[in-house]
Amino acid sequence: MALQAYRHLLRAARIAFEGDVRVLDAARQSIRQGFRDKATLPASDPSIPPAIQHAEEVASFLRANLVQGKKEEGDMYKLRIHKDTERGDNDTIKLGNQDIKMDGKTCCSS
Repeated sequence: MALQAYRHLLRAARIAFEGDVRVLDAARQSIRQGFRDKATLPASDPSIPPAIQHAEEVASFLRANLVQGKKEEGDMYKLRIHKDTERGDNDTIKLGNQDIKMDGKTCCSS
């Protein structure tokens, strides 16, 4: 499972930071170091499953929610939105300061 999470994280970084060699190299180095730090732990260590879950969540966030922008002329930016970028419809913004419930929960309920 750790190897799969490692690969997912590297792929997500490659997608999120495509074309930005400096940031992509830094992300890869950080991912490698994070996994190396935990490489010596025994498979039965209780800290491993939460670490794998965290890696998968970070990979999902990078793939779906991170958008890079590049400044162009004046105050204009060009955003690099790819096929995995999550696109919302912003319908909840139109409702203003009302209490919004999704799946029977508000934003602050657990």
